Amino acid sequence: MPEAAPPADSTPTEKAGTPAERAATPAEQAEQAEQTDSATDETEPADVDISADADASAVPDAADEASSSAEDASGGSDKTVEAPPTPRGRRAKHPGAARTVTYTITTLAALLVLFALLMPNEPDRFRPAVFLRLPVEAIFGAAVLMVLPKTLRLITAVLAGLSLGAMTVLNLLDLGFNEFLGRGFNLVLDWVLFDDARTYLEDSMGRTGAVAVVVAVIVLVIAVFALMALSVVRLANLLARQSGRATRATLVAGTVWVACSALGVQFAGVQFAARSTAGAVQNRVDRVQATLKDEAEFAKIAKKDKFAKTPPAQLVPDLRGKDVIFAFIESYGRSAIEDPVTAPGVDAVLDDKTAELTEAGYAAKSGWLTSATYGGSSWLGHSTFLSGLWISNQARYRTVTAGDHLTLTGAFQRTGDWRTVGIMPGVQKNWPEGSFYGLDNVYDSRELGYRGPKFSWSTMPDQYALSAYQRLEHGKKRDKPLMSEIILTSSHQPWAPIPKTIPWDEVGDGSVYKDIQKDGKKASDVFYDSTKVKEEYGRSIEYSVTSLIDYVVKYGDKNTVLVFLGDHQPLARVSGDHANRDVPVSIVAHDKSVLDKIDDWNWTEGLKPDDTAPVWRMDSFRDRFLTAYGSTPHP
Repeated sequence: MPEAAPPADSTPTEKAGTPAERAATPAEQAEQAEQTDSATDETEPADVDISADADASAVPDAADEASSSAEDASGGSDKTVEAPPTPRGRRAKHPGAARTVTYTITTLAALLVLFALLMPNEPDRFRPAVFLRLPVEAIFGAAVLMVLPKTLRLITAVLAGLSLGAMTVLNLLDLGFNEFLGRGFNLVLDWVLFDDARTYLEDSMGRTGAVAVVVAVIVLVIAVFALMALSVVRLANLLARQSGRATRATLVAGTVWVACSALGVQFAGVQFAARSTAGAVQNRVDRVQATLKDEAEFAKIAKKDKFAKTPPAQLVPDLRGKDVIFAFIESYGRSAIEDPVTAPGVDAVLDDKTAELTEAGYAAKSGWLTSATYGGSSWLGHSTFLSGLWISNQARYRTVTAGDHLTLTGAFQRTGDWRTVGIMPGVQKNWPEGSFYGLDNVYDSRELGYRGPKFSWSTMPDQYALSAYQRLEHGKKRDKPLMSEIILTSSHQPWAPIPKTIPWDEVGDGSVYKDIQKDGKKASDVFYDSTKVKEEYGRSIEYSVTSLIDYVVKYGDKNTVLVFLGDHQPLARVSGDHANRDVPVSIVAHDKSVLDKIDDWNWTEGLKPDDTAPVWRMDSFRDRFLTAYGSTPHP
């Protein structure tokens, strides 16, 4: 006789299907949930999913369902009881992987925040030791976040993250500006340069490439802000969940920071107790204040002029009847003559061209000028040289060009004895500054008749620009001598491709340069190679100097006076970190008396200034030149 089945509540060990399919009892489910929560709480401070919390809170309901199913089974039914969802879903199925992901994300968040707090803003300060310091801002931030209530803590963490994102972006801008312009980013003045940067990218890479770069930069900026905010929020939640440990760690870190700061502890020559972010913020505030103060002071300086009231007849009387050319060679800096990579080729060209000038009856003297700019912003160098004022930023440039301060070129126009013209191949849109410089007529890139290809940023080769000058102005019959300002652009970065010198009668409308441009090197193959970029930079200077001197020898005469110089040093990749801002300057003349006027300048004979030649600030040249050639001061 078969045994009667025992009551359901007297068989707690009864199987319902396979062991893997058996429904857990309420007590077992609660124990599993508690164990899972405990393990996760120890390793997962800040990234607790809402879904995970919901699963955990649903455990009692699941237990009730299991209990109800068990009671139904006691009625004699042998159907399998379905197990409820496992608490915390996928995390419970793969706890090891979940913990690894959690640790990894939290570690990356901490590293990102530390990087932002310790990041230097100058390229040569990027060293491993810089990132092994203890930032006081992290200690202070942790202490603040731990004591705040949940909502306020979240708001503060987001704001702190966005602030760190802003500092990171500004530091990146500083790195770029230091690399290209030899100075940090100016929060007040430098926003206008972004449009110039976009134009430079379009000229160098084409519109599509420029758009791609701009989009990439925008995405990067958004990503920096978003990731920094998320990272700080995650770390803030960790501090709140592990408040006991966090408090002890913060106290220890604070004590260590104070002790190391007091004792001046260093590792690899770097202070271990860091306050980089606080210092950077203070530095930016100081720079903004200094900029605003400088604008007001410079406006007063610009109104003072030693030659403001000089009568026209008393301006440059010793140059009457001379055709005077002021030529700027882009990026022609001291490094072109002294750097071991570029100097051999450039020095050889300067020596050869000095010999050619001598054979043609010319003589030359050369010295050094310290430019107001570095690596770029050529217009600052031009305006400093011609105005006699130190134009070192965009605010000063706007101030001086909006006034009537006498320029070197404007002095010739004021006399009424010269026709004054400008050859500006780098100008591609309206240029109202022409009137400030005292130019009767300006030929920009649209008016020089060029039908050839661009050479990267440069709209046309220097030899073509000079050929157009000869065709449009210098070669024509005139009732007055010419005073000309000529900007030569072939030596502008990225220094590839570079034009070649060709016979002057083959220049034509520039179509001949199509094959030369096509056979030239690509900018991408040159600009990022530290050796190649120096080599190509040197070749570009050789080309520009050759074009200019060949023009004087071919088309000049006994009344030709040439003053040429560089506008600034090339960027740091070529000139070197912390290079000086010196540029060569030369005066070439056929009439010996022109150079006799500057004997007391102690310049070097020829086109290559040596180490003994004097170095003057570029803003001093205007007054020296006007005085040397007979101008009478009338403040």
